Amino acid sequence: MAQTREHPALNCALTLNSFSEDDDMFKKILVANRGEIACRVFKTAKRMGIGTVAVYSDADRDALHVQMADEAVHIGPSASNQSYLVIDRIVAACKQTGADAVHPGYGFLSENRKFAEALAAEGIAFIGPGVKAIEAMGDKITSKLIAEKAGVSTVPGYTGVVDGVEHAVKISADIGYPVMLKASAGGGGKGMRVAWSEEECRDGFERATNEARSSFGDDRVFIEKFVEEPRHIEIQVIADSHGNTLYLGERECSIQRRHQKVIEEAPSPFLDEATRKAMGEQAVALAKAVDYQSAGTVEFIVDSKRNFYFLEMNTRLQVEHPVTELVTGLDLVELMIRVAAGEKLPLAQSDVKLTGWAMESRVYAEDPFRNFMPSIGRLTHYLPPKESKNVRVDTGVFEGGEVSMFYDPMIAKLITYGNTRNESIEHMVEALDAYYIRGVNHNISFLNALMVHPRFVEGRLTTNFIADEFPDGFSAENIVHRDPDVPVVVAAVINQNFRNRSAAMSGQARGLSYHAPATWRVIIGDREAEASVVPQSKGYSLVVDGKPYEVVTNWKRTDALFKATINQKPVCVQVDREGIYYDLFHRGAYFRALVVPPATAELNKYMIVKEPPDLSKFLLSPMPGLLVSLTVAAGDSVKAGEELAVVEAMKMENSLRALQDGVVKVTLAEAGASLTVDQPIIEFE
Repeated sequence: MAQTREHPALNCALTLNSFSEDDDMFKKILVANRGEIACRVFKTAKRMGIGTVAVYSDADRDALHVQMADEAVHIGPSASNQSYLVIDRIVAACKQTGADAVHPGYGFLSENRKFAEALAAEGIAFIGPGVKAIEAMGDKITSKLIAEKAGVSTVPGYTGVVDGVEHAVKISADIGYPVMLKASAGGGGKGMRVAWSEEECRDGFERATNEARSSFGDDRVFIEKFVEEPRHIEIQVIADSHGNTLYLGERECSIQRRHQKVIEEAPSPFLDEATRKAMGEQAVALAKAVDYQSAGTVEFIVDSKRNFYFLEMNTRLQVEHPVTELVTGLDLVELMIRVAAGEKLPLAQSDVKLTGWAMESRVYAEDPFRNFMPSIGRLTHYLPPKESKNVRVDTGVFEGGEVSMFYDPMIAKLITYGNTRNESIEHMVEALDAYYIRGVNHNISFLNALMVHPRFVEGRLTTNFIADEFPDGFSAENIVHRDPDVPVVVAAVINQNFRNRSAAMSGQARGLSYHAPATWRVIIGDREAEASVVPQSKGYSLVVDGKPYEVVTNWKRTDALFKATINQKPVCVQVDREGIYYDLFHRGAYFRALVVPPATAELNKYMIVKEPPDLSKFLLSPMPGLLVSLTVAAGDSVKAGEELAVVEAMKMENSLRALQDGVVKVTLAEAGASLTVDQPIIEFE
């Protein structure tokens, strides 16, 4: 008989039939990874009573995953190719600690055949699929051929290895533009380019091969037809060593930027039951074709008519696995561990039920207002939203920790659950409002703007969504606040709180004591509003430009979050005080408020605005990274659109091009240099 037990660490229920409780279960698991995925695996292992081992590089010496584990082993310098990617060091750490199994997480060595073989040679279990599946599905060319043979629908294209740029141009012309150039060993958007013309094909081939070589040590690229208006929908599968293979529903991952997923959800708002079943059955057929055992994901591209085509199979746990866990009630990490230990899956396909709706937002250390450039540094303040049955936070950071330039800039995955899609969205918006991060730039404003975008709410998604809706990048103008009075009300209340405290201070000179006025002018951007504020027993009574507001709150000046009800509607606004200004963040929007008496507001109109320095004559590095190449020298004339330099950040190459015609006066950095944000690279005449 099936039993359901609560899983508080993951905020989901794990439905089990009768897993065996014998001596074959692992005693100690080493996680060959870092950050949030290592922490995630540790949670389940600890709940199962299994010992845990972390590995760490120099940069991760004080990382959260190191603190969570029972044991930790140092494996080398900060660069991943000298630590997390060194197979011998991971194997040595297993032998040193007596770990009898390894969970690879995702990325790094998770889909590396040689790693699985090295573990097997030492009698250490790999919590993942067998070598045959890793090898077959790890090569996109081979996997496509296997998929075709297994009866899985595939995208038209050239499945051989492309032999140079001229070959790529010929193949692309034969297929017909647009085409997708993809690294055979690729993943995570690396080594991938869309080309709409011969010129873009030539440039894209060079970028894709360089990124593939840098990220995977394999520069092979193949080409396939690019499906326009596509949706990215993937099927989660799980298989054991007893011949059982199941599909656990789908995830929609269409909201992407530069082929990197930003928001994922389960189920998809687009699929019907017939399409879900057909995709699931094809995913199972592919898994069986390679004798798959473990959790894996089969990714499809789906067109506007629900025709679907195989993209690739990821032979590992996906970043977005939590949304599947929340709608199925299954702990995928536990299933992976038990399957690797030889146990039989505790459920049949008919037992898989999708209940409710789950959303996942990837919170990154990046600046959405500067073309999403990565941000590094110390988390001076870090306050995630409170976890509940509707909110889950998978993270590998903590307040005071550091976001390093050596690894992916993900801070956390924020996951929400609701009975309906709209409920899940609303929980996400509220949780994003309460996610307080300072010290590094982050993308929470962008995530909130996506969540409330009418097209997203309606579920009209494609992988081009972000490019279509934000063609000129993301800016403050893209955020439309639902109630423009909210920041005015909050600023007025906060200011009154501070002023009342000043008025209550002891030791004031007789006859010169301060009395806080009740009427203020709140200046936010071009708006100037009049607000009268009267303290009440449980909050404040206000009138803003003639409109009454009742604010119930117990906010204190030390609170980073202003939580209240305004006219009986709950709000959560992030608050920073900068000198005489109040910086407010709500629903993705940022407001700088100045609250002053009416007379001061009149004088403020005559204040001189300091102009920022003119940096138009410089090419500045838009991100911290490595200067891969500099294609111009002093005295060179350049044309608008011409490539000037290539900067690599987080294993992605970024081409910096001239915005206008000009002449290079001097180059200020050399190829191979490590750059900081806004560091000058070139000065023009």
